[in-house]
Amino acid sequence: MSRIISGDAGSIRLHSVAKATRPTGDRVKESVFSALEARGLIEDSAVLDLFAGTGALGLESLSRGATSVILVEKDPEAHEICQKNSVQVLKTVQKIRPGTAVSNKNLDAFRYLKSATQVFDLVFLDPPYEFANSDLLNILASLRDLLSTGATVVIERSDKTGDLDQQDWLEVISDKKFGSTKVRIYRKI
Repeated sequence: MSRIISGDAGSIRLHSVAKATRPTGDRVKESVFSALEARGLIEDSAVLDLFAGTGALGLESLSRGATSVILVEKDPEAHEICQKNSVQVLKTVQKIRPGTAVSNKNLDAFRYLKSATQVFDLVFLDPPYEFANSDLLNILASLRDLLSTGATVVIERSDKTGDLDQQDWLEVISDKKFGSTKVRIYRKI
């Protein structure tokens, strides 16, 4: 079972969906969030978790100081779990930081991005491992104008997935492998 690792809601256990999602392991999550916190990239940020699954990445951000999180998940069962996890984490975080907010969207990533207007400081892209790189590049292109200057994009993929073509508006600030998972962190330039 996944949990919030640290911050205002640290140690809260998250509900999970047996087959609809592939949760990020605690070891990977801790490493990613340590890197983000070391660079001061979470505090007071607006976060988008585009393939939210259980909402673990977005809600970990909220626990660690983000002010708002949007969780986008197309699978109805996973979306329902996201909502339950959001209520649980937000209730705890709002006791300490009353202005925080979480919004859940039961939409496909492409559909969400067509109507999105909010600007984000931190975006998590953890699509299903079979999600094509060409589709992920289209997601990045759609995100470009929704990212603040210097925004951070975290992409989690299988180590069997080929690397994305380098985008001239993103620079790699971290590239790590954890078993069969690889995580790249980009900064918008």
